[in-house]
Amino acid sequence: MLLSLHAAVVMGADSTTTRAFLLAHYGLFLLWQPLIRSETRIEPRLALPVLAMAALLVLADSTWVMALWLSILAGLVGAAAASQSERGPRLAYLLALTYLLALLMAWVLPQTLEAGALPDALRASVMVGLPVLPLAIVFMPAAKQKGQASTLDFVYGLMLSLLVIVLALGVFAVMAITRTSYAWALMQTLLGMAALLLALSLLWNPRAGFAGLGQVTSRYLLSVGLPFEAWARRLATLAERERDPESFVRGALADLREMPWIRGGRWQAARGSGEFGEPAAHEVVHQFHGLTLTWQSARPLTPALALHARLLSQLLGYFYAAKVREQTLREQAYSQAIHDTGARLTHDVKNILQSMKTLLAAADVSTPEDSERLLALMKRQLPQLASRLSQTVDKLKQPAEMETEKVAARDWWAALRTRYEHDDVRFAAEGEPDATPLPQDLFDSVADNLLANALRKRQGEQAVAIEVRLALHPLPTLTVTDSGSAAPEHVARNLFLSPVASDFGLGVGLYQAARQAARLGYTLDLDENQAGHVRFRLQARASRTP
Repeated sequence: MLLSLHAAVVMGADSTTTRAFLLAHYGLFLLWQPLIRSETRIEPRLALPVLAMAALLVLADSTWVMALWLSILAGLVGAAAASQSERGPRLAYLLALTYLLALLMAWVLPQTLEAGALPDALRASVMVGLPVLPLAIVFMPAAKQKGQASTLDFVYGLMLSLLVIVLALGVFAVMAITRTSYAWALMQTLLGMAALLLALSLLWNPRAGFAGLGQVTSRYLLSVGLPFEAWARRLATLAERERDPESFVRGALADLREMPWIRGGRWQAARGSGEFGEPAAHEVVHQFHGLTLTWQSARPLTPALALHARLLSQLLGYFYAAKVREQTLREQAYSQAIHDTGARLTHDVKNILQSMKTLLAAADVSTPEDSERLLALMKRQLPQLASRLSQTVDKLKQPAEMETEKVAARDWWAALRTRYEHDDVRFAAEGEPDATPLPQDLFDSVADNLLANALRKRQGEQAVAIEVRLALHPLPTLTVTDSGSAAPEHVARNLFLSPVASDFGLGVGLYQAARQAARLGYTLDLDENQAGHVRFRLQARASRTP
């Protein structure tokens, strides 16, 4: 790129050859330019300025256009040099920057300002000696690119371009005012700019007094040296994919190893620790949300980069805390599932135990004349109790399969009437029960809980009538009604939403039964709650096909 530029500017060929070299130079510039990635698709709105600049450079025969182009190139090359972390590539960019500045000040500016004919020695030096700098770059060993390309320092490049433009305009102003030669005007401009830069450097980082312009300006340079948006996007993607907090931190820090201003570091959390990158002399430590991060760099971090390190630590700490909370919620959900299963099975065992106590009570009060009836009762009830107890044990092994087991409505209805035939419970069916499939575990659990609670009311109240009604059409519905006292308002309000303590034990069993019903497409609710008429209803949802 530089050699084709040299041939177009210095060799003094005819206009056709010059334009050919300029076109080749601009094409090579498009291949090198650090602004747009080579694999990026160029949109028309971005292509128009590129084509306009090419037309201006190739078609406009003006030394002022060439001076402006050299200033832009110097800014881009200087910004690329500042972003290099290795010595070899940085030296190559510095040689290119030296060549551009020398070409501008020794050849283009004198012609632009019409400073007269150049001395023969200067012409020979520029034409023959100056190409040595680009040729030296060719013979320099190439460095392997690691990871992503270095981030271009736009502020540095802009400042350098502006300094070069100010230099050219300063020389023009001095020559126009003082009528001196180009060499003396260039010397005066360089001395003035050097004094100005020295004063700015003292104000930028003063030895005493206020913090300096560097501290103030650094707060606005929040994008220096770090592709923050790209890293934040990768961080969000990693957070969706990785569930373990420590693995998430390890993967997120692996993406930061390619940052030129970070050599390595360490991280420490409650459940693990690790290192990334390479050790370095200078380090900064931040701690957020239980995550301690130590950033290590070859040089002390500037105020802007120190703010970056703090921002990175905060963002990573927030994500880490979110992953820890997510893991805690998963563990709590697992424990809650175990608790729910245990609570539901406990109620099933309690209901079976209640039925066994009823049989034992019947055996205690029986007389020798009742032996045949007692034997028949035992033959009917004990196999059912054994079967229910076996099903309860099987739920510990495969609860999901047990919940979906179906039974014909007539068989389930007959078994329920047999279990409670000695408890003075009235059974009524709307129509003759048929082979309509019902979830056996759900109907057993709901019926046993509701009947156990209703029978418990009889211990404290007199003459409590209990009725169980089954309807299969249009939707399977089971209702249990008693004539006892109504449930208290606070109990009725939260009966199916959370475990509720009460004098009769209402709440926990019905809460578990309601959750089980919701999973299988049913609803369990307190249909009526009045003194003398308390009715619970289990019904299939309308959108569900039985």
